[in-house]
Amino acid sequence: MRKFLAICLALAIGLAAAPLAAAPLAASERSMQEIELFSAAAGNDAARIRKLLANGLDIEARDDAGRSALLAATRANAIDAARALIEAGADVNAKDAIEDSPYLYAGARGHLEILKLTLAHGADLKSTNRYGGTALIPAAERGHVETVRTLIEAGVDVDHVNRLGWTALLEAIILGNGGPRHREIVGLLIEAGADVNLADANGVTPLQHARSAGYAEITEALTAAGAR
Repeated sequence: MRKFLAICLALAIGLAAAPLAAAPLAASERSMQEIELFSAAAGNDAARIRKLLANGLDIEARDDAGRSALLAATRANAIDAARALIEAGADVNAKDAIEDSPYLYAGARGHLEILKLTLAHGADLKSTNRYGGTALIPAAERGHVETVRTLIEAGVDVDHVNRLGWTALLEAIILGNGGPRHREIVGLLIEAGADVNLADANGVTPLQHARSAGYAEITEALTAAGAR
C-alpha cells in the first residue's frame, strides 16, 4: 500500500511539472498574437507590429490563405506597416496560396511606395505570378505608369512572355483602353527596348492588335519603332 501511494504521488508530481499542460495555452496565445499581427498589418499600425515582433512573434506567420503579414499590409497599401515589417526582415518574395507575393502584388496594384521598399530589400525581378507573368505585365495592363517606369528602371525583363503568350507591351494594348496612361506605358516599353514585333501565341503582333482596336496613337508609335 505504501509503495502504491508513492507511485501515485510520483505520477502526480510528474504531471504537474510536465510542459504538456502549458502547450495548448501557449499555442492559443500565439495564435491570438498572430491574428493581432495581421490586424496591425492591414490597419497600418507600425508601432503595434514592432511590439509584437519584439516579443518574438514569427514575422513569417501565415494566415489561412498562406499570406504573410507583409502581404496583408501590401494588399491594404499600408505603407507604414509594410515598412516596419520589411525593415524587420520580412520576406518580400514570400508567396501565398495563389502565388502572390508582396513584391508581385505591389507591382500589379500600383502600390508604388511599397514596391520601392520591396525592390530595395531583395525583390526577385524574375519571380512570376499564377499567370506566369512578372510584376511588369499586370502593371502595364492596369495603366500604372510610374510602376512600369520603376520596374523598367529596376531591370525587369520587358519581353517576358506569360502563360497567355503575352508580353507587357501586348497586355498594355490588348487589355488597355488606348488612353493616355496606356499610350505612355507603350512609349516607356518601346524606349526600354521592348521587341515591338514579338507576337502573341496566335502570331498576332502588337501593331496588328493596336490597329484592330483602333488605337491610332499607339499604332503610330509602334510603326515609328519599326513594328510590322
